[in-house]
Amino acid sequence: MPSGQLPVATLRTQLSVPLRFADGYATTARVFSFDGLVDGREHLAFGLGEAFGSSAAFGSGAAFGWAEQAGTPLVRLHSECLTGDVFGSERCDCGRQLREAVERIAGTGGYLLYLRQEGRGIGLYDKLDAYALQDAGLDTYQANRALGHGEDERDYTAAAQMLRTLQVTKLRLLTNNPDKVAQLNRLGLQVLERVGTGVHVSAANLAYLSAKARHGAHALAGLPAVDPADSADQACCPNGSGRSAG
Repeated sequence: MPSGQLPVATLRTQLSVPLRFADGYATTARVFSFDGLVDGREHLAFGLGEAFGSSAAFGSGAAFGWAEQAGTPLVRLHSECLTGDVFGSERCDCGRQLREAVERIAGTGGYLLYLRQEGRGIGLYDKLDAYALQDAGLDTYQANRALGHGEDERDYTAAAQMLRTLQVTKLRLLTNNPDKVAQLNRLGLQVLERVGTGVHVSAANLAYLSAKARHGAHALAGLPAVDPADSADQACCPNGSGRSAG
């Protein structure tokens, strides 16, 4: 969908929320909700950084947008992962990417968009069914197809709407996924730079990450070698421990 055809979304609510993670890291976010998103889902934008640290900086209306003098915002499109984000599952790297993204964006200024697209868009229950198929030997993409889904069903049109509502048209995108860059550019936003996240490897997610690098062209440099036939629970890292590689 070209940018000129993007339906207009509007700000619904904005408020300041103090955040604290399990490791003690804390910051304050400005949380935005929206009306008019094309998929009807309850996506959120978290404004992070010095400009968002005080509610006094904001009026009560919907006129707030990213100020040009603040520089190019760093943006993360983070797809919801209940198992990883909330319960710390090591079958994926989602929870650690979320924690990393919040701190990095808070350090430079920008937004984390929390998108309700569980399991690359297939939903929570089907994601768990896909995990069971991975235990039987399929990789993450094969498992989605076996369940009758696309390999990645995520659509970032609503994310583009959210950014335009926040008056962001140029950004630096915090991601290892080239599809996010391509979709935002097609939707009329200018991704000036792709900024890579850390590569968060654990014994349980190495095969999953390797499939993303091999099949999804994710930029995940430094992954240990793994046999594609290995299932997620068979793969292991050196010394059996997780690591993060830039």
